[in-house]
Amino acid sequence: MIDFKERIKQLCRLHTGLSESDMAWICEIAESFEHTEVQDDVFIDVLSSVSNEAIVVYHRRPSERQSLYERPVTGEKALRENEPGVLRTLETGIMSQGLVANTQENHLVRQTVYPMKNQDGVIAVVIYEKDVSDNIQAHFNMAGAPYEDGEMSSMLTAMLRFKDSLINQLEDAVLVFDKHGFLKLKNKQADAYYRQLGYLEDIQGLHYDNLSLDQTMFSEVMKQHSSSPCCPLTTDVKAAGRYFQVKRLFIEEKDLCVGVILHDVTEIKDKEAEIISKSVAIREIHHRVKNNLQTVASLLRIQGRQCKSPEAKKCLDDSVSRVLAIAATHELLSTEIDAQVDLLDVIRLIASNIERCFVHCHAVGVNISSTDSICLDSDRTVDIALIVSELLHNSYEHAFEDCTSGEITITAQVEGGLVTVVVADNGTGFVVEEASRKSLGLSIVRSYVKDKLKGKLTIASSDKGTAVTFTFKK
Repeated sequence: MIDFKERIKQLCRLHTGLSESDMAWICEIAESFEHTEVQDDVFIDVLSSVSNEAIVVYHRRPSERQSLYERPVTGEKALRENEPGVLRTLETGIMSQGLVANTQENHLVRQTVYPMKNQDGVIAVVIYEKDVSDNIQAHFNMAGAPYEDGEMSSMLTAMLRFKDSLINQLEDAVLVFDKHGFLKLKNKQADAYYRQLGYLEDIQGLHYDNLSLDQTMFSEVMKQHSSSPCCPLTTDVKAAGRYFQVKRLFIEEKDLCVGVILHDVTEIKDKEAEIISKSVAIREIHHRVKNNLQTVASLLRIQGRQCKSPEAKKCLDDSVSRVLAIAATHELLSTEIDAQVDLLDVIRLIASNIERCFVHCHAVGVNISSTDSICLDSDRTVDIALIVSELLHNSYEHAFEDCTSGEITITAQVEGGLVTVVVADNGTGFVVEEASRKSLGLSIVRSYVKDKLKGKLTIASSDKGTAVTFTFKK
């Protein structure tokens, strides 16, 4: 027969990611129960790391009276809909006292649940169970009984009077506690939420500490009230696979003290998670596109080295530059969290790629500057990458005859909602009209500025250099 300590470790290794020291501590607590007289059924449960449920890893039967359980329950699951206090304490680290639970053998019990914590959080819970099946229905009947008007303030009386017509119409759960922390008022949405959280009994009259979902206790709430009575406190919490925004308000009434509003934000959180997931997928796509384009560029380089025709070799080299310009943009997009890319980062990457293509022109310097941070969407970034690549390529190839010296400057600025990019060099210049008819590169530039960016292109060239300016709406 397996020793109970080995059984605890076996179950913890199977269902959790607890460390050996955590498991040793659980075994130590279990051993202390083995040498202690206990009056109730005592359990130790851990939270499964792969499902929203607890696992029973240890059970100590009462020393003198009959156990509530006929068969062994070690290794069984504790589900939220049957044992809300267990899951609540595992998630929040707050003790649950006297909450009704339905056992694996269909007995109604009251559980008191204590957390076992290490420096990182809750690792397990210790549960004491009492059989109260005969008293449960009486509690249900009492919990839902109306309050006498003389027992509460006029404000609470008025709230109850309008309860059906007002607060029960709200989509949020409303709970109001008295100065001792007991629930005095709730709406139907509160009942619905706590049923989803697994509470088996009417929550009316339960203490705040048994209903808290955000790791706060009533004593802490009152301290916060005394330090900043006018400041509501809002926190987000996950429970039963749903997300809630918890807002606490302090009520200045003699019978009432704290109001809690629970707003279900699960749909919003799910949408956020979906957006993040799609964003990661898009970035991965950009990464793969970049890799594929670089493969195409490598194949073109190989073909260019094998090509004997200088004209054909030049065409292939030009194609390599264009492919790498697009790849550079996708490389940046694969590292960005959102779909916006800094224009200056793109230009720097394009310039670096072009410089590697013209290693014999190391004396030509490239200066890049911008007065503003200009972030653009991915589609236009690709277009600008191709435009800048063509202009840089033309400057390197035609502006400096012997490449012994030269300077290329690229500037970008935003003014009046318009982005202006200038690519200029101090080379020999050219006849604009003649080059526009013959140059494929300038044809690409004109087409992209006009058709893709819906912008304006200006080319000025002389024996002192060339400046190409294109402007488009941000």
